[in-house]
Amino acid sequence: LREGDREHFYNALDRNFPGLKEKYQKRYGYSYQLSSDRSSELMTLFQEKCQNNNIVWEIDTCFQYLHHFPEKYTQLTLF
Repeated sequence: LREGDREHFYNALDRNFPGLKEKYQKRYGYSYQLSSDRSSELMTLFQEKCQNNNIVWEIDTCFQYLHHFPEKYTQLTLF
């Protein structure tokens, strides 16, 4: 969590779930990204859902358009 957000989150944990903040801090520390113990299983599920619904999810495919430039550009005018 980012600074500021972290304090708000910790206050909410203390208020609603006493003792959970310490467990969270021990497990995640100041990590910005958190991985799941079930990441492999979740990624498989995500990929299946994307494929079944024709959703592009692979990074290379998502950004493939960056390598295709039109050969000729037309400059637009205001008038």
